Amino acid sequence: MQFARVWIPDPEEVWRSAELLRDYRPGDKALLLRLEEGKDLEYRLDPKTKELPHLRNPDILVGENDLTALSYLHEPAVLHNLRVRFIDSKLIYTYCGIVLVAINPYEQLPIYGEDIINAYSGQNMGDMDPHIFAVAEEAYKQMARDERNQSIIVSGESGAGKTVSAKYAMRYFATVSGSASEANVEEKVLASNPIMESIGNAKTTRNDNSSRFGKYIEIGFDKRYRIIGANMRTYLLEKSRVVFQAEEERNYHIFYQLCASAKSPEFKMLRLGTADSFHYTKQGGSPVIEGVDDAKEMAHTRQACSLLGISESYQMGIFRILAGILHLGNVGFTSRDSDSCTIPPKHEPLSIFCDLMGVDYEEMCHWLCHRKLATAAETYIKPISKLQATNARDALAKHIYAKLFNWIVDHVNQALHSAVKQHSFIGVLDIYGFETFEINSFEQFCINYANEKLQQQFNMHVFKLEQEEYMKEQIPWTLIDFYDNQPCINLIESKLGILDLLDEECKMPKGTDDTWAQKLYNTHLNKCALFEKPRLSNKAFIIQHFADKVEYQCEGFLEKNKDTVFEEQIQVLKSSKFKMLPELFQDDEKAISPTSAMSSGRTPLSRAPSKPTKGRPGQMAKEHKKTVGHQFRNSLHLLMETLNATTPHYVRCIKPNDFKFPFTFDEKRAVQQLRACGVLETIRISAAGFPSRWTYQEFFSRYRVLMKQKDVLGDRKQTCKNVLEKLILDKDKYQFGKTKIFFRAGQVAYLEKLRADKLRAACIRIQKTIRGWLLRKKYLRMQRAAVTVQRYVRGYQARCYVKFLRRTKAATAVQKYWRMYVIRRRYKMKQAATLVLQAYLRGYLARNRYHKMLREHKAVIIQKWVRGWLARTRYSRCLHAIIYLQCCFRRMMAKRELKKLKIEARSVERYKKLHIGMENKIMQLQRKVDEQNKDYKCLMEKLTSLEGTYNSETEKLRSDLERLQLSEEEAKVATGRVLSLQEELAKLRKDLEQTRSEKKSIEERADKYKQETEQLVSNLKDENTLLKQEKESLNLLIVEQAKEMTETMEKKLVEETKQLELDLNDERLRYQNLLNEFSRLEERYDDLKEEMTLMMNVSKPGHKRTDSTHSSNESEYTFSSEIAETEDVPSRMEEPSEKKVPLDMSLFLKLQKRVTELEQEKQVMQDELDRKEELVLRSKAKEEERPQIRGAELEYESLKRQELESENKKLKNELNELRKALSEKGAPEVTAPGAPAYRVLMEQLTSVSEELDVRKEEVLILRSQLVSQKEAVQPKNTMTDSTILLEDVQKLKDKGEIAQAYIGLKETNRPSALDCHELNEDGELWLVYEGLKQANRLLESQLQSQKRSHENEAEALRGEIQSLKEENNRQQQLLAQNLQLPPEARIEASLQHEITRLTNENLDLMEQLEKQDKTVRKLKKQLKVFAKKIGELEVGQMENISPGQIIDEPIRPVNIPRKEKDFQGMLEYKKEDEQKLVKNLILELKPRGVAVNLIPGLPAYILFMCVRHADYLNDDQKVRSLLTSTINSIKKVLKKRGDDFETVSFWLSNTCRFLHCLKQYSGEEGFMKHNTSRQNEHCLTNFDLAEYRQVLSDLAIQIYQQLVRVLENILQPMIVSGMLEHETIQGVSGVKPTGLRKRTSSIADEGTYTLDSILRQLNSFHSVMCQHGMDPELIKQVAKQMFYIVGAVTLNNLLLRKDMCSWSKGMQIRYNVSQLEEWLRDKNLMNSGAKETLEPLIQAAQLLQVKKKTDDDAEAICCMCNALTTAQIVKVLNLYTPVNEFEERVSVSFIRTIQMRLRDRKDSPQLLMDAKHIFPVTFPFNPSSLALETIQIPASLGLGFISRV
Repeated sequence: MQFARVWIPDPEEVWRSAELLRDYRPGDKALLLRLEEGKDLEYRLDPKTKELPHLRNPDILVGENDLTALSYLHEPAVLHNLRVRFIDSKLIYTYCGIVLVAINPYEQLPIYGEDIINAYSGQNMGDMDPHIFAVAEEAYKQMARDERNQSIIVSGESGAGKTVSAKYAMRYFATVSGSASEANVEEKVLASNPIMESIGNAKTTRNDNSSRFGKYIEIGFDKRYRIIGANMRTYLLEKSRVVFQAEEERNYHIFYQLCASAKSPEFKMLRLGTADSFHYTKQGGSPVIEGVDDAKEMAHTRQACSLLGISESYQMGIFRILAGILHLGNVGFTSRDSDSCTIPPKHEPLSIFCDLMGVDYEEMCHWLCHRKLATAAETYIKPISKLQATNARDALAKHIYAKLFNWIVDHVNQALHSAVKQHSFIGVLDIYGFETFEINSFEQFCINYANEKLQQQFNMHVFKLEQEEYMKEQIPWTLIDFYDNQPCINLIESKLGILDLLDEECKMPKGTDDTWAQKLYNTHLNKCALFEKPRLSNKAFIIQHFADKVEYQCEGFLEKNKDTVFEEQIQVLKSSKFKMLPELFQDDEKAISPTSAMSSGRTPLSRAPSKPTKGRPGQMAKEHKKTVGHQFRNSLHLLMETLNATTPHYVRCIKPNDFKFPFTFDEKRAVQQLRACGVLETIRISAAGFPSRWTYQEFFSRYRVLMKQKDVLGDRKQTCKNVLEKLILDKDKYQFGKTKIFFRAGQVAYLEKLRADKLRAACIRIQKTIRGWLLRKKYLRMQRAAVTVQRYVRGYQARCYVKFLRRTKAATAVQKYWRMYVIRRRYKMKQAATLVLQAYLRGYLARNRYHKMLREHKAVIIQKWVRGWLARTRYSRCLHAIIYLQCCFRRMMAKRELKKLKIEARSVERYKKLHIGMENKIMQLQRKVDEQNKDYKCLMEKLTSLEGTYNSETEKLRSDLERLQLSEEEAKVATGRVLSLQEELAKLRKDLEQTRSEKKSIEERADKYKQETEQLVSNLKDENTLLKQEKESLNLLIVEQAKEMTETMEKKLVEETKQLELDLNDERLRYQNLLNEFSRLEERYDDLKEEMTLMMNVSKPGHKRTDSTHSSNESEYTFSSEIAETEDVPSRMEEPSEKKVPLDMSLFLKLQKRVTELEQEKQVMQDELDRKEELVLRSKAKEEERPQIRGAELEYESLKRQELESENKKLKNELNELRKALSEKGAPEVTAPGAPAYRVLMEQLTSVSEELDVRKEEVLILRSQLVSQKEAVQPKNTMTDSTILLEDVQKLKDKGEIAQAYIGLKETNRPSALDCHELNEDGELWLVYEGLKQANRLLESQLQSQKRSHENEAEALRGEIQSLKEENNRQQQLLAQNLQLPPEARIEASLQHEITRLTNENLDLMEQLEKQDKTVRKLKKQLKVFAKKIGELEVGQMENISPGQIIDEPIRPVNIPRKEKDFQGMLEYKKEDEQKLVKNLILELKPRGVAVNLIPGLPAYILFMCVRHADYLNDDQKVRSLLTSTINSIKKVLKKRGDDFETVSFWLSNTCRFLHCLKQYSGEEGFMKHNTSRQNEHCLTNFDLAEYRQVLSDLAIQIYQQLVRVLENILQPMIVSGMLEHETIQGVSGVKPTGLRKRTSSIADEGTYTLDSILRQLNSFHSVMCQHGMDPELIKQVAKQMFYIVGAVTLNNLLLRKDMCSWSKGMQIRYNVSQLEEWLRDKNLMNSGAKETLEPLIQAAQLLQVKKKTDDDAEAICCMCNALTTAQIVKVLNLYTPVNEFEERVSVSFIRTIQMRLRDRKDSPQLLMDAKHIFPVTFPFNPSSLALETIQIPASLGLGFISRV
């Protein structure tokens, strides 16, 4: 079909993806394809098979966790899925049915920490992403559930990661199971790895730490499935590596570790050097591994040996033998001839070898060069050649190393052995995978033989599981044809098989590899299809294995199979003086370690199992000479029996490339290994049947879109059947089981295509409808908007047009009149100007014209005369010239004429012609003359007229001349006047110029001054502006600096506060963790004590008392209980039990030592107390001897003290007055003379001086009186006695004891009143003193009362202010939150807020109502009392009435009430009732029973009231005993019912209330602020219980941690199902196809937890805590811890589940989180910090939903995900998986962009959150308003033996 995607073979990439360009029709010989890079290709089909290329799976199925979930199961699909997961998603584990495929990343990944182990622990295998831990958990779970032994088979090529995988599996078992005792068995199991790696691993070209042997480790478990021990079996150690290494390879690690540690002092005796100095370690040429320090590895190896119990002497013995092997390799041989050789004398390597081994040099030298040949008759000693000697040396070295290897394995097994009976085991098989090299020898043959056996077992197991699944589902099935490799196994191990022929050839005296090869050809060639012979070789054979054909070279097979070692060399080693060496060569039955001789009867498979022999020594030798092949076959059969008896789990390790590049995938190498490890065979078996399986519910949920509404029935199974019959017509493509639907390969892809097409069509239809609706709405909205806009625009335009017209008309009218006015004005101006101009111009023109005419006239005259003269002159000159020329010309012409005439004269004709010409000339001349006459006449006429004109003009000029002469005279006169005027004008001009210059200079100076002034003003303005700007900038700078400083200080303060808070939290967390560890150890101690009690069977009931001198801390932390318990306690802990108990004796001895130390401390304190009592008694006796002296001294001291107190009070009053005066006047003039403060100070100074004088006189009088009394008494040694008394007082270190001693001394030695009054004769001084004291006391009491009332009022006001501030802040927060919400949500939030406010007001009113009810009840009681008193008075009056009157009135009964007592809030009980009190109030009190109806915290109140009574009695023993009993009883209850949330919550609440009561009534001012006066009267008076408060606080912390563990255990099963798997929003996320590993269904079935389940559980927790009266702050901390657990567990599972990382799942998570936030709002817990703990989960959900393509998206993600670590962000992006085809995967380049942007972020590299983390808890002081005297004790508590006081 066109556009279908297929896979085609490729020589480079193995398989390439292509797309069909046209449909395929039957008969086509080629397909037209287009590759992914855009290149077109014609793909030729095979003409024989006509097989079409493999179809490619839909993109939605690519990257699946299980390969069997793929719709098309074939090699290219498997390879592509693995490559996508490995390269794109960085996932190295993938399921393939029951197989876990592990690809070596060649990089350390953070996926093996303890947090990952905890995350996989207890999870179903399909629920989490593939992991080695999931396989280990499945094995562990099946072992516990099915009670059947398990095996984990790890196989793969060298370098594929088999050893690491096995190591992680063992680490998982060691972590999740723990050990049955405290002997650290799991550490020993893990410690065996370094030892086995050092002696069994080596560097190869493919792997730096390649295991060169196979091992099977059985980890033993007891009935409680805890590790008790382990046992190891080894297979086929590569001994040849000891003596030979290929290029770039190394020998075993232990040799290089020894050489690296050669300079250590303890290794001096080994005489080692560098690795290059030994033949056995330098052949590979690569003695160092990059990044590995062999010296450090040696230290780790020795540490592991010590942990496994291998002593230092044995370790040094092992190193001696290993060093001897190295020196043996340096032994050289010299050829004597072709058949013999010798060793040089005193050969140093051999000498060192003999010294280390403790053998004789000569003997070893002899047998290295000779051998013994035994025949029937005699024995020969034969020399051997150099080559044979070298081979014998190498064989000896290999044999010694193999024996040492087995010895170490035996001792490791002995160390891992346990005396406890093994109930079950899990075996971990780390064995070599299928191997094929260019040259394959005996080792590869054995390895591939083992893999054939394992593959057969694997195929049978897979086939068995498939058939069992079909039978369980009751579907018809046919026998699946799968590859059975039994023929290949028969070829190897059957009679006359390859191994049989090899053993037979080894027994032949002259058997060689060539003869064996010929026997193979003769026996199997052309008879067995699996056996072939190479064409070009007669020393090799080919076997067709299950994975590939392998060619084996026969050379070396016999030698390696015989493993020949000369017996004489072995005997020399057995005779060694070194005791350890002969142990290596003991007989098999003696060499077996105790570990291998376990109850199971198993023996190490690295050797042949031995049987006790009673025959001849030859039989022993015969048994000893079993071939390597025979031993390996036997051990392999035993291994297969073990595996068949267990449930196998398979791990196939894949090596992605040969160059050890991290996350580089070589398709060719991967395909080879997939074929070799059986993964593709698993796929083939699955594909042959029904590989795709769906439950009916999952199918219905996924393909509901393909069903119509009428197809959906109530029965899901029938619905699925009906739909499938319509969708898939071929019924052979599917089968219906009991619980599942089975599909053939490719059907799921077809269904996915139908689903995608349906969704696409639906999307198109939805898009079409939505787009049409949106566009229609948009069009209608635009239309309405356009009409509205048009209406308004047109109206606006019309108004504008009308306005324009009006303005235009007005403007036209204005313009008309204005233009008329302007034009008229302009015309008038022009007209006037024109007339003036015309006048002046016309005058000017006339004058000019006159002057011009005059000038012209004169010029004409001059011209006339000049022209006449010139004309005449020119005429005369021309005339003369012309005449001259004429004459000359005429003369010449005349001459010519004359000449002609002379000639013509000679001719008549000439004369005739001349005559004719002459006539004409005459006529012309006549005419010319006439014309000249006429001209003359005309000229004459003109001349006459001109003469007349001249005459007239001459006359006129004469007259003008005269007039001008007259004008000239007048002009001369005017000229004189003009000159005078000009002189005056010049003078005036000169003055004007001077004035102008002065004015100009003045103006210039004024301008200059003005400019200067303006410049100065402008400069001043500029400066002023600059100053203002500078001022403003400085002010701004100051403000900014102040703001910055304030912000900096605030920020610094906040940071320091945060840091201090973090430090405090860390310290608090550390302290609480220590408390938790202490409680665990205490419980452990109690358990051990109970076990010891039960085992010793000592029934000696008794009552153990504690001395009263024990402090409260000792009573708390003493390991033995101080209450009489029913458990029996052994009388002597030191006596060892005869029975063997699985106890940790070291811990028991530590506890015993601690008890002994405590008893010693108790005895020391008892002695010290006795000594103090003796001193007190002695001091009392001395005081009784001298009562008067002591009395006088003490009275003097008391007087002195009282005097000082009065002085102190007086000074305080004066100081207060001074402060008041200073506070009234705060001005600087306060201290000036005359100021009030100054006057007060002077008055006080005067009074003080007067008082000082009075006191001096009183002191003198007192001294005289005292001296007189002392002289009368005559005391002796007064100073010594006083010093003794001081010493006695100093020795009484306890404050209480000092106070009691002082009060006792004061009472016994107080003098009588008479003695006091005898201080002076009249007693006035005493009276004055007493008066002063009474006045002072009265004033002090008044001052204290006023101070107290003021403080109470101030505190009340502060409380009101604080409450108002909190209310204001809360209102602002709510307003800000409401403004951010949409309108609908804002209305809902405001309604919710109003409801909350009304509820709070209602509660406050209810509280006030209750108070009023209490007041009413109190008034009623008082009324009753008054009524009773009135009744009593009436009774008294009745007594005065006569008896007759009494008889007449009826007698009514009168109640005689009991007078109510004024209770003090104390409870009294007897000392012997203490146990009953504790039992009824603590041990037997049920929170669900009686405690439900109690006042919250009633047990705490009762206990405190009992403590108050003991304090009132001043009975410290009773207080200590009650508190200790209370604490221990609470611990006992929590230990017994510690998994019940209600019990733990109840006692946490009561413990906190008891702690608050101890604080509230302690008498400390800090805790008495909120007390009433009555409550202050109830404070403790005699004892300071601060130490017990700390003990109770620690107990509360332990209870809180236990509460967190309980709720965590309850919530843990609900979280993943409710938060991740359950579809809260139905239909958003579809279920993707799954493989064989089914995950937990996300459909809500019965018993499945949903989000509602979590919310119901949270409601239950909250209601229980509220019902128990737990402090609100503590409830907030519990809520924060619960939400942290929910968020951490959800996020951890999200990070480990690829199927949960999708867009739709992100929507589900955000919805679930919003529901949790809504729950917090309903419970008023939003400020508890619980929401912040969900921030990582919220950001992870947002990360799943945001766009992930561009750099802007990457920047947004980096800014958004600040609560997630870089590892978590990258992990989520790698795991992101589209659920539908419309989603896109995250590109690798985008993930790299994210990593680049986050590379500078400093956060934790840890991937998962610590779900076990417990926030440090605090207990804020919460005083109670409940009055103790009002508490009533219910009868249901059974506390009738206590009474209220």
